[in-house]
Amino acid sequence: MILKNQSFTYKEKVIIEKVVLKPPYRHGRVFHNEGCFMYLKGAQGKMMSSEDNYNFKEEPKEALLLKCDTYFLDFVKSASNEEVEIIAIHLYPDILKELYSTELPAIIQQSVKHPQTKKLADDTTITRFIESLDFYFDNPNLVNDDLLELKVRELILLLVQTKNANSVLELIQGLYDYRNIDLKKIVNLHQYNNLSIEELAALASVSVSSFKRAFKKEFNDTPAHYFNVQKIKKAKELLSLTDMAISQIAYEIGFNDPLYFTRLFKKSETLTPSEYRSKNHA
Repeated sequence: MILKNQSFTYKEKVIIEKVVLKPPYRHGRVFHNEGCFMYLKGAQGKMMSSEDNYNFKEEPKEALLLKCDTYFLDFVKSASNEEVEIIAIHLYPDILKELYSTELPAIIQQSVKHPQTKKLADDTTITRFIESLDFYFDNPNLVNDDLLELKVRELILLLVQTKNANSVLELIQGLYDYRNIDLKKIVNLHQYNNLSIEELAALASVSVSSFKRAFKKEFNDTPAHYFNVQKIKKAKELLSLTDMAISQIAYEIGFNDPLYFTRLFKKSETLTPSEYRSKNHA
């Protein structure tokens, strides 16, 4: 549940925003031809895109650089994270071109192979920068276009001067790359995640019907049946080789409901997960 949402707009685009939410919560976001610097406080969960499957653990803070893509963020609840705070700074190619029309022309024009989501090295300068934004969220009347330009420049400058230099330069360059969607890669990456067919189609940037047709052509199966088969296969492996709790295995392979997982497993193997473990555990 979203508890609070503040944003600052620059040239009719949201460029800096702050969201406070209460987990558990799933959020889908499409970054069309833009990158994003994201700063998470007290978050635990998973970030999924067409090319990434990233787990973030509950730490005091975590910073990520995201390239243009469709993302689903699953924030899970734990004993100590009643609230999660997210601060995002959007990096639009047209705005970056304008801000760096003379300073960084080579960076804007060059091309690199598709950069991945980057977890940024912990750096006190980035933390101080985020703290400076809190002042403006508390005093929004002080914010104008000149200040927003300054803050974007400041972020890029800080990132380039820290251990994150390569990450931010790759991200800026990658904003201009044409990206081919690899359906097989998306499926393999997310076959154990709790994503719906609609969400997988969104990651592939196609309609649901087009996704199902392409899936059938690639795997000669329906998405629902294929994913269930893969999940049961993975569950059998975990039951045989680990001592993980049944509920933990269910979550690990993409089921939020352990009872549903148990019913599905028994229908497939004629044994409950516990019975299968007793018979096959190493």
